[in-house]
Amino acid sequence: MIVFFIVYKSLKQYAVSTLVSAVAIALAGGLLMAVWVMRQESNKTFTSVTGGFDAVLGARSSKLQLVLNAIFHLEDSPGNIGPADVEQAKNNPNIELALPIAVGDNFKGYRLIGTTEDLFDRVEYAPGKKYSFQSGGKRFTEGEKEAVVGSFAAKQLGLELGDTFHPFHGLQYDETKQHAETYRVVGIFEPTSTPADRVIWIPLQGIQKMSGHDPKAATDVSAVLIKLKQSNPMSGFQLDMLYNRRGNRLTFAWPIGSILAKLFDKIAWFDKILAFVSYLIVVVASASILASIYNSMNERRREIAILRALGARRITVFGAFVLESAAIAAIGMVFAFGIYTIIVIVASSIIREQTGVVINPAEFHPVMVVAPLGIVGLAALCGVFPAIKAYRTDVASSMAPQS
Repeated sequence: MIVFFIVYKSLKQYAVSTLVSAVAIALAGGLLMAVWVMRQESNKTFTSVTGGFDAVLGARSSKLQLVLNAIFHLEDSPGNIGPADVEQAKNNPNIELALPIAVGDNFKGYRLIGTTEDLFDRVEYAPGKKYSFQSGGKRFTEGEKEAVVGSFAAKQLGLELGDTFHPFHGLQYDETKQHAETYRVVGIFEPTSTPADRVIWIPLQGIQKMSGHDPKAATDVSAVLIKLKQSNPMSGFQLDMLYNRRGNRLTFAWPIGSILAKLFDKIAWFDKILAFVSYLIVVVASASILASIYNSMNERRREIAILRALGARRITVFGAFVLESAAIAAIGMVFAFGIYTIIVIVASSIIREQTGVVINPAEFHPVMVVAPLGIVGLAALCGVFPAIKAYRTDVASSMAPQS
């Protein structure tokens, strides 16, 4: 018990330095856990988001651009493909569903996606989950100026059933490029935690024949979302051979998850930099504990001598200093979880706003156990150095009267 008494007295006596060191540990630990968790969750979540499709067929371009444009609604369209290519895809024996989409307009920065009613009937955005409507909503009717709005877009835009709006030309909002057409909101999707939440869906011909668009491209589409027939495990390879290796006009982006995984591989250097910075902060924070305790040793020498004179063993004094370092780190790591929560919630909110993808900030990761234990252990190791000095304290000289 004497060890804990010594530690408690020291923490209380040097409260300011204890607080400073604990805050440094909290920042370091919170950042380290947040970087690790966001990297793992982003990779897992983005590579699993496919919208219920296996591939994207589009104009000749990079596969990544096609996936980002057609699945995540982020990139510009690489170009259009004609109706003959769409029909060929629909009739291909390896393809179960070919859903054409057209992009090129927005409403206050939220993209309009033109497509067909197959979106409602035949698409499962996740296994066993089809798009459903909030109370009172319904699907759009092809040929009508009707719109179905994703849940996030509806909330951000303040759109409700029965509201009308004018689309704007282009993917970037420019109030001077308003179209003449008026669309009425007939449905709002229930949240899906996918990019579909942040777009507005209208009939395919609504985009194709929007006023101001090139009439020559009135039958073209931006891409075709492909669901392969599961009965043929070689269907993806056969289509890859048909479009990518034998052809030179179109690109078949497959499989979607692997393409996204390559994106994360390309930016892995950024994750490594963040991780390195986090580790560096941890080391600096631990060193601050060492410096704080070590610099106070001259003030503590008489206290240590008195404890030794009262019967405290050298090993007890040694253990007290090591435990004090670990205790400061442990206090810091308690607050680190608060900092971690703030960072992850803010980062998740930004990712959802920009992509529609929802990352679960409450997901458990082993780093939430490993990081606290590792940081407390490192701090305890740093406490060994002042503990050795305390261990070697000479009782007689330290108890001598000071002139």
